Amino acid sequence: MSFHRISTAGIFVPAVLMGAVLAPAVQAQQANMTFFVTSAGTGKGADLGGLDGADAHCGALAKAAGAKATNWHAYLSTTLPGGDAGVNARDRIGKGPWQNAKGVVVAKSVSDLHSDQNNVTKQTALTEKGEMVKGRGDTPNEHDILTGSDPDGRYSTAGGDTTCSNWTKSGEGSAIVGHHDLQGLKDTRHMKSWNSSHGSRGCAQDQLKASGGAGLVYCFAAN
Repeated sequence: MSFHRISTAGIFVPAVLMGAVLAPAVQAQQANMTFFVTSAGTGKGADLGGLDGADAHCGALAKAAGAKATNWHAYLSTTLPGGDAGVNARDRIGKGPWQNAKGVVVAKSVSDLHSDQNNVTKQTALTEKGEMVKGRGDTPNEHDILTGSDPDGRYSTAGGDTTCSNWTKSGEGSAIVGHHDLQGLKDTRHMKSWNSSHGSRGCAQDQLKASGGAGLVYCFAAN
């Protein structure tokens, strides 16, 4: 077996040993992860099984990745029939701060997360595996992240279906999505587009794909 050698400060170290040294550091960062974008949807479009189903999906992916946090909530808002008060995504995710699978802080608090100073970008909105989510210009584009929220993280009062019947519908309807890569909106809303960009073409998986989505959601450790 041949070994490639890497020079570090004049010392030659086998590449396989270098990988063994770096692996624990990567695993430690994932263990402390408190924010991620789901690496996959549920396969049922925007039918996530309601808030409970979405939270369980976040928790299962986080556990599989080795995260220490156990109380995970999906960043999703809901509305009630007749326009009555619903649930705000911003009220479900704890107080922060939140960091991704590589230890990069994306926001220090709820107010920071919903300000122009947040650090949610294509480079930081990573999956639980520490991988980048495909965005505008990639194939396929999957930058539509389900939120059902307005730019401040509250349930939408725009009228009509904005949450695919509170995340229980896979078919006709619509849900507000954000763009994790901050691409595709006017400059005036550029920094807020991570959570509120436009309505989806429908609620089915194929309909979400058609407009640049894959049924993905943001997950936060609700500390």
